[in-house]
Amino acid sequence: MQALYPWIKSLHLILVIAWMAGMMYLPRLFVYHHQSEPGGEAETYFMKMERGLLKGIINPSMIGVWVLGLTMIAMAPGLLSQIWFLVKLACVIGISGIHGFYAASFKRFQNGERPRTEKFWRIMNEVPFLLMIVVVFMVIGVNPTG
Repeated sequence: MQALYPWIKSLHLILVIAWMAGMMYLPRLFVYHHQSEPGGEAETYFMKMERGLLKGIINPSMIGVWVLGLTMIAMAPGLLSQIWFLVKLACVIGISGIHGFYAASFKRFQNGERPRTEKFWRIMNEVPFLLMIVVVFMVIGVNPTG
């Protein structure tokens, strides 16, 4: 089973990249959606793009990240006793919470609402990225096994 670990870790990282790309793009779409005319052609276009991004990339990627991450923990349970890993895990839980917030906001946009402000979505565009930076430093910079 240990021979599979590098493959699992690689797939995990690939899915993290896809998840984070989507998590940074969806709030940008919310900004554009906010700017579009209610009921207009642009709004319909952004709703379609948001749905495709969330359902086709962000949700499946997050599920894969968690499944593979939990698989790696099961294969190396000592991770749970390392501070760097616990900080990383807290950030991933935070990103997952933001993901849930984005999904709820997506539903509100789909119902014709304009939740929050454009400025809020511009700021939220950066939050997953900042948490990801912490994750990368924990995995690469602090973890002696990288």
